[in-house]
Amino acid sequence: MTTTTATPRTLPAEWRDFVELTKPKVMRLVVFTGLCGLLAAPVTMHPVLAFTAVLCIALGAGAAGALNQWYESDIDAVMKRTRSRPLPAGRMDRESALHFGVGLGIFSVLLMGLATNWFAAGVLAVSILFYVLVYTVWLKRRTPQNIVIGGAAGAFPPLVGWAAATGQADLLPLLLFAIVFLWTPPHFWALSMFVRSDYAKAGVPMLPVVAGVGATRVQIVLYSLPMAAAAVAPWPLGLAGAVYGLAAVAFSLIFLALAFRVLVNRSAEPAEMKPEKQLFAFSILYLFVLFGALVADKLLMP
Repeated sequence: MTTTTATPRTLPAEWRDFVELTKPKVMRLVVFTGLCGLLAAPVTMHPVLAFTAVLCIALGAGAAGALNQWYESDIDAVMKRTRSRPLPAGRMDRESALHFGVGLGIFSVLLMGLATNWFAAGVLAVSILFYVLVYTVWLKRRTPQNIVIGGAAGAFPPLVGWAAATGQADLLPLLLFAIVFLWTPPHFWALSMFVRSDYAKAGVPMLPVVAGVGATRVQIVLYSLPMAAAAVAPWPLGLAGAVYGLAAVAFSLIFLALAFRVLVNRSAEPAEMKPEKQLFAFSILYLFVLFGALVADKLLMP
C-alpha cells in the first residue's frame, strides 16, 4: 500500500489579495510624506500632474511591497503577524506576485518620467530597487543593521515628491530624507522588541533578537537624538518657519521623552513593554504631524 501527501492547492487570487500585496497600511505614510515633499517644493504643479506624481509614488511603494512579500513568503509563513498574507495563506501563487510587483514597478517609473521628469523617475526607481535588492534580499536575513541601512528605502518618498515638482534635489528634501532615515530604527526597533519571538522563529536577525532588549533600548535613544536634531534643523536654517519649527520642537521633545522611558524600562516581557508600544504608536503620529506641519507652514507663512 502506498500513501500520498496532498499538496495544498493555491486558490485563485482576488483583487483584495493584490491590494494586500502592496502593503496598504505602510503605503499611507509613504504617500503622505511624498505628497508633503511635493507640496513643500517652491513651485506649484498642475493638479493633474501632482496627482499623477503621488499616484506613481503609491504604485512604486506597492511594487516594492509586493516584491518584498514574493521574496519573503517563507518568512511570512512562520511569523504570526504575517502568515495570513496572500502568499503564505495560499491565496496566490508566487509567480503572480512576482509579475504583479515587477509590472507595477516598471509602470510607476515610466509614468513618473512621462508625466513629470526623468530625474524624479530615476529617484523612484532607486527607491524601489533599494527596498527590494538592498533591504529585502541582501540585508534583512544577514545583519541586525538591516533596519538602519534599509531605512533609506522608506526615506525616499519626500525626495521623490520634491523632485517631481522641481526636477532636482535641494537641502530641504535631503533633510526630510534624513529625518525619515533616522526615524526608522527607533520606530521598527520599538515594534520588534515586543514581537521579537516572531523574528527569532523566522531566523531574522533583528537587533532585539541578536543583541537583546537592553542594547536595543540604548540604540533607540542614540538614533532618536540625531533624528530630533534633523527634524528641528529646517527652522534655524531658514528652510521652514515658526509653524513647522514649534511643531518639530514640541513633538521631538515628546518623542525623546518616550525614548528615554523605553531606556529605563527593565522588563523583557512583551506584556510589560508599554513604553515600547507607546513609542511605536507615537512614532507614526510624529511623522504625520511633522510633515503636515511643513505643508501648513508653507501655506500659512509663504
